[in-house]
Amino acid sequence: MTQTFGDNPLGRVSHFDHGYEPGLLHPVARADARADLGLDESALPFHGRDDWNAYELSWLNGRGKPEVALAEWSLPCDSPFLIESKSLKLYLNGLANTVFTGGADQVATTLEDDLSACAGGPVQVRLWNLAEAAQWPGYAFEGFCLDELEVAVEDYELNPALLEPTTGEAAEVLYTHLLRSLCPVTGQPDWASVIVDYAGAAIPREGLLRYLVSFRNHSGFHEQVVERIFTDLRRYYDLERLTVQARFTRRGGLDINPVRSTQGELPDNRRTVRQ
Repeated sequence: MTQTFGDNPLGRVSHFDHGYEPGLLHPVARADARADLGLDESALPFHGRDDWNAYELSWLNGRGKPEVALAEWSLPCDSPFLIESKSLKLYLNGLANTVFTGGADQVATTLEDDLSACAGGPVQVRLWNLAEAAQWPGYAFEGFCLDELEVAVEDYELNPALLEPTTGEAAEVLYTHLLRSLCPVTGQPDWASVIVDYAGAAIPREGLLRYLVSFRNHSGFHEQVVERIFTDLRRYYDLERLTVQARFTRRGGLDINPVRSTQGELPDNRRTVRQ
């Protein structure tokens, strides 16, 4: 029996280039979303970076034999552009039919050059062979898991007003695995764990969980979602320090993990059980 897909979304073909093409990379200006948050690009209230992990990286060696590796790279949050993820997937797939006689070092250098040019800032790339990657430790969350709270939830559209008034002070780490947002390009869901490490005015836990769940139908890039969480928490609470990190699950062999912090020292690129 012959299957026809017609207008079925499963039948929509993505056209992957058959060779190296850095022009496929598509930059997205960070300034637009930050202007909506009232942030001044010249005086950002946070330090941060965007940690990317790529699990579908391959190229051809000098004899035409395929090589595979895992890659990680970081974009500084003060770069003028983030990189749209589907364009990055198309770019990486072009490498699969490209010969690199210089091996993994040449691939890493090529990635650094192209990603830096697209982001408008320095990007650091590291490649891992599979034996090395097999030794990576899994990240076990520390702190209080908000998912254990027995709360009623009704808001699935972004609503900062769900952040409740504070009483007292605290220094703690709170986290949840329940964040979902929507890709502004494809409309597909993005899933993540979020870690909030802070000190200062106590953030009410139930209100924080309801607020984070309210991103469920919100459209925004991963980086924009984390910056909105950071900005909202700083606006609602008098905090001495704040770090917000999101660990998103992968789509198309890529995961993106932004971190924004008032502190100069940032947490490592720590892979979770869902990554």
